Amino acid sequence: MHMSKPAVIGIDGGGTHTRVLVCDLAGRQLAYVDSPRAASIYKDSNAAQNVRHSIAEALAAAAIRPEEVRCVAAGIAGYDKPEDLGWVAELTALPGLHCPKLHMNDAVAAHAGALEAKPGIVAISGTGSIILGITGSHEHIRNYDFHHYAHSAARFLAYDAVYEVLAGHAAASDRALVESMLNHWNAADLRALAAIGRQGFQADNKERDKHFGQFAPFVTEAAQRGSTIAVDVCDRAIHQLKTGIEMIGASFESETVEVAYIGSVIRSGYVSSRLSEQLAQGSNKRYLAVEPALSPVAGAVLLAYQKLGAAAPEASLLVIQ
Repeated sequence: MHMSKPAVIGIDGGGTHTRVLVCDLAGRQLAYVDSPRAASIYKDSNAAQNVRHSIAEALAAAAIRPEEVRCVAAGIAGYDKPEDLGWVAELTALPGLHCPKLHMNDAVAAHAGALEAKPGIVAISGTGSIILGITGSHEHIRNYDFHHYAHSAARFLAYDAVYEVLAGHAAASDRALVESMLNHWNAADLRALAAIGRQGFQADNKERDKHFGQFAPFVTEAAQRGSTIAVDVCDRAIHQLKTGIEMIGASFESETVEVAYIGSVIRSGYVSSRLSEQLAQGSNKRYLAVEPALSPVAGAVLLAYQKLGAAAPEASLLVIQ
């Protein structure tokens, strides 16, 4: 006989991965699924199938029926305006899953996890880029609200670096960066890379952005090693992140504002250390870079408990095992 096991589901749906965490009402982890498939329609037209499949897989692993789920909280990349709810709601439309559902931008779940619902700013820069602040009076402020966008997502660093090289700006310090670039695009030399570029690199937008995004770690590592082009490219992105953080920070009452970094680009050695250095000489506040307390998917679970009016469990329980 199946004993009823009420549970909550947290989802972190990004541009490259879909992560699903199932917990019971005491905060115990019942199942965790990390699927290398996107949850955003802007990155993968199969986003709905990807997310539903991941939820079904997690429920099966937890031995939980959809009817036993009390709340689903899903942070989804690309959920930026009210009209996006049309495609976002489809992601969690699993048969039998009729509980209350919270859909939000993935930055909101990331903030809940990183800062455990305390005021502060999360700066996200990986597949995508967004900066979100939640003030002491619970006001949500995004850089998008100002029509500001930090071109610090992975693909932008790569596009920028490739353009600099094709423009003939490479010097001796950039030799390793150029070599890895030629390997990544399977080009014999710069003339061949330029020919690929003239053809638009790849016809499919999503595939092209994905391929460029995969080159970003080579750019941040090259910056660490002193490549002039990589340093310039990363410094431009860092300046935009700093501006966005300070613009949001100006709305905080407190003198000190905590900032958590999330995503592969902003957490890379070069970008995180340079950004922290620059924020230390912040224009308007004392900015304190803090390690995220919990993952975005655990943040989503915390929001599910909050929605139910249930007490948040010990944070240590929600650290992904």
